[in-house]
Amino acid sequence: MPIFKGAGVAIVTPMKENLEVNYELLERNINYQIDNGTDAIIIAGTTGESATLSEEEHKKVVKAAIEFTKHRVPVIAGTGSNSTQTAIELSQEADKDGADAVLIVTPYYNKATQKGLIAHYTSVANSIKVPVIMYNVPSRTGCGLNPETIAHLVKNVDNIVGLKDATGDLSHAAKTMNLCDGKLELYSGNDDQVVPLLSLGGLGVISVLSNIAPRQTHDIVMEFLEGDYKKAAKLQLDAIPLINALFCEVNPIPVKTAMNMLGWEAGPLRAPLCEMEDAHKEMLRQEMIRYGLLK
Repeated sequence: MPIFKGAGVAIVTPMKENLEVNYELLERNINYQIDNGTDAIIIAGTTGESATLSEEEHKKVVKAAIEFTKHRVPVIAGTGSNSTQTAIELSQEADKDGADAVLIVTPYYNKATQKGLIAHYTSVANSIKVPVIMYNVPSRTGCGLNPETIAHLVKNVDNIVGLKDATGDLSHAAKTMNLCDGKLELYSGNDDQVVPLLSLGGLGVISVLSNIAPRQTHDIVMEFLEGDYKKAAKLQLDAIPLINALFCEVNPIPVKTAMNMLGWEAGPLRAPLCEMEDAHKEMLRQEMIRYGLLK
């Protein structure tokens, strides 16, 4: 059985005005997501501002999300780090607390070689029992997993089973799927490429858009998986202008801004992320109106 099929939300971490994590709102947001069709909760990832969470906060946020979700959908914990030992410790804690899987980003800044990436992922996976989803996002990390490396890991490490592909490169994804011989659970890491990656054998998306449009994002995936490719393509294309607005500044600045526009009190961002530019904020507002999220 795959970890999940459909739309998993890369959920934001709501903050109080003093920049402490707002656990009451995190629970409310998780309930809202599940009530509106979201198929998995991805906690403490990029969208969850994991880079500015302390290790203790990181563990606490993951544990809280698992408790709030109450086994209704899988919880996937973002436990990657540029330090292999830190990734191991975060992953072991998430495993102990009951996460259904972990999401491990390639080590950032260090720029590991492919040999180093194989060693990194193997070490983390061997330290835990739950499944591992690799996260390939070279635009943020400065290094990426080659298709051959992904195939090696999937074929040689039992609990490395998935890939969140945020390369934006469909040729890379196609080669990866070819080399993995049906052994890889592929998830789009880009909201504007959900249908293209599903057409290559993907199972869903780990989504930013789902934070503000959970039902619509779920429907993009499920219409495709149920065979209505034309409807899935239309839903994908209808969402493109809003998706573009959600990435007109670095994630998660726009999506937290959008949630605050909707009255969902995502709160402020931790530095060095900052308030959204007024012109971009207005563009985002207009796209939310066009998409039917605001009046």
